[in-house]
Amino acid sequence: MLAGSAFAQAPQLPAPDTVSLDRLGTMSSFPPQPDQLVDQSNRTKYPQMRWVLQHTRELLPTRNIRRGSGPVSTLRTAPRELGSVVFQDDKGQDITVDAWLTQTYTDALVVMHRGRIVYERYMNQMRPETPHLLFSITKSFTGLLAAQLAHEGKIDLDAPVTKYVPELADSAWADMKVREVMDMTGAVRYREVYTDPTTEVFPYLYASTLLPPQPGYTGPRNIYDFLKTLKKEGEHGAGFVYRTVHSEVLGWIVSRVTGRHFADVMSERIWSRLGMEEDAYLMVDPVGTPLQGAGLNATARDLARFAEMLRRGGEFNGQRVFDRAVIDDLKRGGDREKFKASGMAFRAGYSYHNQWWVLHNADGAFEASGVHGQMVHINPAAEMVVIKLSSHPVAGAGFTHPLTLKAWEALAKAVR
Repeated sequence: MLAGSAFAQAPQLPAPDTVSLDRLGTMSSFPPQPDQLVDQSNRTKYPQMRWVLQHTRELLPTRNIRRGSGPVSTLRTAPRELGSVVFQDDKGQDITVDAWLTQTYTDALVVMHRGRIVYERYMNQMRPETPHLLFSITKSFTGLLAAQLAHEGKIDLDAPVTKYVPELADSAWADMKVREVMDMTGAVRYREVYTDPTTEVFPYLYASTLLPPQPGYTGPRNIYDFLKTLKKEGEHGAGFVYRTVHSEVLGWIVSRVTGRHFADVMSERIWSRLGMEEDAYLMVDPVGTPLQGAGLNATARDLARFAEMLRRGGEFNGQRVFDRAVIDDLKRGGDREKFKASGMAFRAGYSYHNQWWVLHNADGAFEASGVHGQMVHINPAAEMVVIKLSSHPVAGAGFTHPLTLKAWEALAKAVR
């Protein structure tokens, strides 16, 4: 959604090897040569964006998510040759897992089965210790924390949003319930038309620093001020429409009820309890507001720990991290009829619940997803989790999702 605004429609894609960071030499000399330089003038362009997704904090303000002082939880391995697994692509032609990774501009892949890493690959200068921008996977962390706080009685899902954030009394959220924010069924006028700078996505991008403001811009300069400007459009609860601004409101509620910065909540409740290898970090706006809909950066292995905890019903590293009831509710999903309002034909049969995508397939799979190819996929029946981090030229999931679904099926079949 965010960094790929130039790709509302699929372009002629460059051959993956021609835009690899190794071949381009991006930021590799001291100082960088002009044709290697990534700065504020080109950070949202392609292929420079491939470097930015692994180096976000070098260009934009961030806040650390500490792993704490505890020992690293060991990820056991049981290597299997999954790269040569063959499946049919969406055109009915044979493709291997490794070819799929190359074709979809993958930076990292980690496959775990029954708690062991069975396949792990890094490409495009990505390394196990490299944090990667996750975009909307961030939403799923926000939703999970909000669901846990609701389970603890600290958030009332049937309460109006203004119970927790009275600052939104004159906005679209004035008469919206927290549950309608969680499942993105609240009605708000927020359009994402990247060819039309009058649509609401542009002041959001400027307020959050995801795009530098254009000359003459006089609108909001931080996320919270921007949210106050949005108005109601339609009927709350009528149907699911994917809008990043709901995640920012939900994050505001989480921070308000905990009295803590979101990065600190993440550290206390997740990062310090899973035995993570690396700190994570979160993008922030000019006044320190966390981007709780798009700003998380973390390594593939640490995401694998997080996903394995979810597969195990909320327990990992000898600790109960989330209540099982919270995970069970997430897996049940949301209203599949309301999901049809999204217009996402490529996710037919899905629902959206607590900021997670639920497949409603025979394996009970659910996932978190971010633009340009970020995925956390959990398949309980196959006892498998998959982390895929990418820097695809096309932002929207619809361009690659049919092939992704086939890859999930092939990997699940291979590990069983």
